[in-house]
Amino acid sequence: MPNPWTGKGNPYTREEVIERLQDTLGRGEPIIAAGAGTGISAKFIEKGGADLIIIYNSGRFRMAGHGSTAGLMAYGDANAVAMEIGEFEVLPVVEEVPVICGVHGSDPRRRMWHFLGQVKDMGFSGVNNFPTHSIVDGKFRQILEETGMSVQKEVDMVGLARRMDLFSIVYVGSPEEARDMAEVGADAIIAHVGTTIGGSIGVVDATMTLEEAAVRTQEIIDAGKSVRDDVIYLSHGGPISTPEDAAYINEHTDAVGFVGASSLERMAVEDSLTSLTREFKSIPVGRR
Repeated sequence: MPNPWTGKGNPYTREEVIERLQDTLGRGEPIIAAGAGTGISAKFIEKGGADLIIIYNSGRFRMAGHGSTAGLMAYGDANAVAMEIGEFEVLPVVEEVPVICGVHGSDPRRRMWHFLGQVKDMGFSGVNNFPTHSIVDGKFRQILEETGMSVQKEVDMVGLARRMDLFSIVYVGSPEEARDMAEVGADAIIAHVGTTIGGSIGVVDATMTLEEAAVRTQEIIDAGKSVRDDVIYLSHGGPISTPEDAAYINEHTDAVGFVGASSLERMAVEDSLTSLTREFKSIPVGRR
């Protein structure tokens, strides 16, 4: 049942979130999850019909005019920022849509069982593994893996969330990670194919083609399906930045929806504010 104190809204149980998403698919609709870095974003994302709202620490940087990758840097306490956005901005204004907390699973300063208990008590209905080291590669990724800040810590966090009855929707960057997340009980897996292109602070060259993104997405899905057949698969990132792009991925893979952060929250603000300001600048001066 929804919130026992108010009769509606967050927090939902894991099974309730899954049931809501299956109902969406049963109506022939895609599952759309959206990142929200401010209360006003969350409020109108809900009004637009999103199925899930995800709170990332990167949302704060994004809505402050910086690239989402700032969320991976040492510019703040990722877990504290996500909790703060949830408590004071998003959870108070979202009426019904399940709200998910982005959790930095490799944070060495937190007892993760205790922190997930706080996430649950705050009223979140699930967790996501962001910031995620799954999108880091090369020598730095190897250093993270060898010094106690591995992706396995994120996998462990998701397994713990499953035992604590928290819904989990997780980023993976490879088929191997998809298998690992499926094995510990992830409910939804997001095929992350890179930082989103477009807008004023999106990547330009550090990306792949839409066709390559579809192939990569399906490789991730196939890997997860080799473990379990009840996982929901969504697409995200790279060249998938418009509704048309997301539709292409759905049509060419087994993905059934899309997770938009920069592509939904940031670019919507960029486009609408630019356009509206130009309209105001075009009004006449004084009487005619």
